[in-house]
Amino acid sequence: MISHRENNAQRIAALDEQAEALRLRPGMGIAEARAMHPSIDVAEAEPEADRRLLESLADWCDRYTPLVAIDGENGLFLDITGCAHLFGGEKALLADLMARFFHQGFDVRSGLASTPGAAWAAARFAAGQIIAPGSERNFFARLPLSALRLDPKTKTSLESVGLRTVGAIMDGPRAPLVRRFGATLIERLDQGLGRLEEAISPRLPVAPLSVERHLADPLSLIEEVERLVGLLAATLKVDLERREEGARMLELLLFRVDGMVSRITVGASRPIREAVLIRKLFHERLTALGETIDAGCGFDLVRLSALSTARFDARQGDLAGEVEDDGEGLAIFADRVTARLGEAAVLEPVPAESHLPERAAAVVSFAQEENRKALAGKARRSPVNQPGRLERPIRLFRAPEPIDVPLTEVPEGPPPHFRWRRALHRVTRAEGPERIAPEWWRDGAEAPTRDYYRVEDADGRRYWLYRQGLYGAQAAAPRWFLHGVFA
Repeated sequence: MISHRENNAQRIAALDEQAEALRLRPGMGIAEARAMHPSIDVAEAEPEADRRLLESLADWCDRYTPLVAIDGENGLFLDITGCAHLFGGEKALLADLMARFFHQGFDVRSGLASTPGAAWAAARFAAGQIIAPGSERNFFARLPLSALRLDPKTKTSLESVGLRTVGAIMDGPRAPLVRRFGATLIERLDQGLGRLEEAISPRLPVAPLSVERHLADPLSLIEEVERLVGLLAATLKVDLERREEGARMLELLLFRVDGMVSRITVGASRPIREAVLIRKLFHERLTALGETIDAGCGFDLVRLSALSTARFDARQGDLAGEVEDDGEGLAIFADRVTARLGEAAVLEPVPAESHLPERAAAVVSFAQEENRKALAGKARRSPVNQPGRLERPIRLFRAPEPIDVPLTEVPEGPPPHFRWRRALHRVTRAEGPERIAPEWWRDGAEAPTRDYYRVEDADGRRYWLYRQGLYGAQAAAPRWFLHGVFA
């Protein structure tokens, strides 16, 4: 027996068959139940754990249909339209589902109908029954009001006037029922009877393309899984070629015999459809996951899906069969490294719309080709990134580092020497200043101005430093920072 706290009291949340035989019921207080049967076992409910279990069952049900939705705290909706013939029909699919749940140790109730409302009622009030299309009215007529998924207040109000079955609602006049009990009552009734369409919102997006393989002998070795990925990728390539597309995001689903499901996702910076490339990406990802993928008793279903696709522009080779490399080799290398080490492993700087040096470039993942192109194109149109800009250092620090500078001979001029990282540097040559105004729309109107200087010390090393603020323009004295080095 499972208990939960409700209104500062411990009450029964769920019962097993033995507890039901003792005439205990959900909602009864634990103290009252113990007074009747002192030997009962009570466990505290764990809603989060129950939710995770329900989500894992929803993942497993993907083997029957990709359209799986979670219904409340203990139910699942499966839209098997167009999928039943793959399992020998609706009856065979339902039998297979129930048998697998039973062998996994779950006691479930199922129902099958042409409407979600009728299937919900069949699972809870006529377990295992298949409601034929057109017979929903006869099925609902003898059921209690709970079969319509009404809220407790509406159900109690209906019972108080003698309406205790769905048949009594169907035979009554609609207008008075709506005025007294609300439009939801008739809406639920019409949804169950199929007069009003009710959509099922799947918990995960449906992949536009998928290929799978049911295995009589479950796979237990990762090498076997990789080999099967290559075969599935070859089949997927045919569908991608027909659509003139390539895959940008691929997902591998491994269904274990005991019900566990592993989801492995890889991305590509460019659309791909060659089976060899797809297999290499998953090889890197599976190698990175290592022992975290537990085959258990083996995988009896393997599915490869293209979650995201894009137009694939085929290129014509020359007479020797060679195709000009436009960065494809680099993209494949980056994709393999990303698959093994994550998206943050390969980054690329792109120009950004800002005239402050530390904001003039943004670092994005190499796999995000659209973002890189969009940022680069936008920055190229910005005046601050047009050709003819002044020279910038080879190495720009992530954040400017403060330096000690004595009073300069000319207040607005470069420093004669400065101390950086405990070392004193004597300036022999200097160029500047290059004045960079603050971005007042981001930093505020009081942000100080920067005067940048390119200086060279006595050892020939060149630095890029700036003075933040102007002498006499503010109460505090200006500060000096080193922002980069040229060589």
